[in-house]
Amino acid sequence: MVVTVNIEKMFERPDVDQLVEAFQLVDGADEIRAFLTDLCTPREICDFAQRLQVARYLDEGEPYVEVQARTGASSTTVSRVSKALNGEYGGYRSVLVKLGGTE
Repeated sequence: MVVTVNIEKMFERPDVDQLVEAFQLVDGADEIRAFLTDLCTPREICDFAQRLQVARYLDEGEPYVEVQARTGASSTTVSRVSKALNGEYGGYRSVLVKLGGTE
């Protein structure tokens, strides 16, 4: 069964709220690796990593075509990451600041 939820309502769901809480409870790199391994497929983990790298390169001012070439991401992925990077939620931006990738 596929559940369609709009983004504004997504975090009102108890299961999604539990997932957010679970991420808050994970402590240290080893525990994060274990949780990601149990939660995601290897492909999903690599996709997440690729998107974060795309965000970093875009934030550094790399052109879309160069980001695609460097990461192997599709033009659709680069476009979506760019939209999120410059969007209202600020998740990528916040993480990149904490990683030391942006001001």
